[in-house]
Amino acid sequence: MATDKLEQRPRTLGELRRSRWGEARVAVRSVRDEMRENLLEKLARKEPLFPGVIGYEETVIPQLVNAILSRHHIILLGLRGQAKSRILRSLVGLLDDEVPMIAGCEINDNPYAPLCRACRERVAEQGNETPIAWLPRELRYVEKLATPDVTIADIIGDVDPIRAARGGLDLSNELTIHYGLLPRANRGIFAMNELPDLAGKIQVGLFNIMQEGDVQIKGYPVRLKLDVALVFSANPEDYTARGKIITPLKDRIGSEIRTHYPVDVAHGMAITEQEAWIRRYPDGRLVVPDFIQEVVEQIAFAARESKHIDRRSGVSQRLPISCLENVLSSAERRAVLNAERTIVPRPSDVYAAMPSITGKLELEYEGELKGGDVIATTLIKEALGRVFAGRLGNAPTKETVAWFDQGGAVKVGDTTPAADAVRFFQKVPGLVDTTVILGVPEDSDPALTASACEFILEGLHVQQKIDRTEQRGYTGSPRAERKAPREEQQGVPAGAKRRHFN
Repeated sequence: MATDKLEQRPRTLGELRRSRWGEARVAVRSVRDEMRENLLEKLARKEPLFPGVIGYEETVIPQLVNAILSRHHIILLGLRGQAKSRILRSLVGLLDDEVPMIAGCEINDNPYAPLCRACRERVAEQGNETPIAWLPRELRYVEKLATPDVTIADIIGDVDPIRAARGGLDLSNELTIHYGLLPRANRGIFAMNELPDLAGKIQVGLFNIMQEGDVQIKGYPVRLKLDVALVFSANPEDYTARGKIITPLKDRIGSEIRTHYPVDVAHGMAITEQEAWIRRYPDGRLVVPDFIQEVVEQIAFAARESKHIDRRSGVSQRLPISCLENVLSSAERRAVLNAERTIVPRPSDVYAAMPSITGKLELEYEGELKGGDVIATTLIKEALGRVFAGRLGNAPTKETVAWFDQGGAVKVGDTTPAADAVRFFQKVPGLVDTTVILGVPEDSDPALTASACEFILEGLHVQQKIDRTEQRGYTGSPRAERKAPREEQQGVPAGAKRRHFN
């Protein structure tokens, strides 16, 4: 099929003029017209517009659609980890599968209206025999990360003295130009990430291209009527921290669209599940309880509300993604050590994933004084408390709490096998029965039951119904004045970190 398609495509300018690409509308259609028409077709067919972008259905995507239908240049403003780059890269899906170009052209010249001098001379000389190549949509997207060291030569182009010497050309000759990224994005999409980091004089070169189409290379005026859709991304807080977008450039950008973090936990969980590396075992060995997923997501939500964390910097969606991956790895390690087939993370694995949390938090002064580990631990506890209150707020746990207050004790290590952990948890009145409320049947795999039991005990601790100390582990409520009995020591491998539920 692919070979037949290649054979049917026009290979010369004459064949192109006699094909459907010879229609006037198609021949002169700009990139932004092309994106607009393809978007309208997708809307009419009710196709997904931006696959993989979750949570923007009622906010960002309608604004983005309006901007594309208006043929605007676009800038996405938002804090880190808000899918800005993903959205920009997904715009390539609005381009045609492929478009014709003059074969060998550096700037993808339209065969009907070539820009560069070499292609103009070639068409004038060869006419309908001018060879035609086909440019796939994937090669029509050019992306550049703005950094202070980017030069106008990188973006627009420069004179190539070696090319001039080899061709015996004067440096003022247009044929000596080495084109930059923007001309090479001709008839496509040019994306610039972190726009405020770009030096002001380079930004001037951008807005000149956007409107006038005139640039100067080494002092020689060269008119380039580029056909480019310009899209940018920026962090609003960077305007004062590292630079700013110059006013004339902002004025030429048609639509400014604000992105945001997930507005609810369900959207956040969907994003994290999509992006995190959780499909490690195709045979279904890895089981992730939804209450563990929710705890991980709630960590990010709690961090975004914390007074100890810089809200201007934001808390990226990469935090729960990395955290969940670490949580699963901790559970995987335990399963391998105990030769268990089923891998199920527990709340203790969330604490083990703190290295994936602390590095993603920009702390305020008070937070710095407390330390990253303390802040991360506090966030985990707050997340556990939120999920516990939402899922088990009315659960019958009085019998369980009373047992602890009367001196009951259970000690489980981080690497305790699931079967042993369940056997210890079964001694706690009402504990295993309560797991049914979490959707864990009585005959579930021991690994899942152990995770649910530990989650319940962690929740009771966060609600201060049972206590925990570093020396003695979990104990009864401080309100219960009693002497703790000798704790059961079974189930803790030598050298393992011990977690106590008393």
